[in-house]
Amino acid sequence: MNARVMLLPAPALGKPEAGLEAFFVSAGVAALAEFGDKTQLLALVLAARFRAPVPVIAGIATAVFANHLISAKIGTLIAAWLSPGAMRWVLVGSFFAAAVWMLVPDGTPQAAPRAGRLGAYGTAVVSFFLLEFGDKTQLATVALAAKYQTLLPVVFGTTLGMLIVDVPAVLLGEAAARRIPLKLVNRLAAAAFATLGVLVLLGARS
Repeated sequence: MNARVMLLPAPALGKPEAGLEAFFVSAGVAALAEFGDKTQLLALVLAARFRAPVPVIAGIATAVFANHLISAKIGTLIAAWLSPGAMRWVLVGSFFAAAVWMLVPDGTPQAAPRAGRLGAYGTAVVSFFLLEFGDKTQLATVALAAKYQTLLPVVFGTTLGMLIVDVPAVLLGEAAARRIPLKLVNRLAAAAFATLGVLVLLGARS
């Protein structure tokens, strides 16, 4: 136990109860935000191009985890740097901005980069990692890490949430994706972000 504490900083560990809440909330929010997102559309493009679901899924998982690890670290640094009062308003603004953003449909992403020597796995890693910058799920990761002030539970949660949506897209293809009621899901995601904003605004502790 002591060795683990020495290896991982406190924000990465967090309290067990807070870590579980951060993990499940992060997974749920990321899954809702990913429906119809441009990265889900990219997953469909990659699946159609390579016809190799395992390397594509592995590449998506690698890229999302790496991107969200950076994003969550930024969130914990922001939380440590700002005063509690300022942090509350930043979080409120971030969650409400994400709620509004969820109601704006994403456009179709540009075609994935040519495979070249990267193959299915490498192309998925590079394209997903780059496309995730500035995305809704990245903003959610920053805000959630700042809210819970913990790193790994948020990163694992948001990564799992995106995979819950992207893996079926890779395996089942566009026909299955079209069956999803995107307007309803986007409204649910917007409501989830707005609820988080209200809870932060009221200083609620769940």
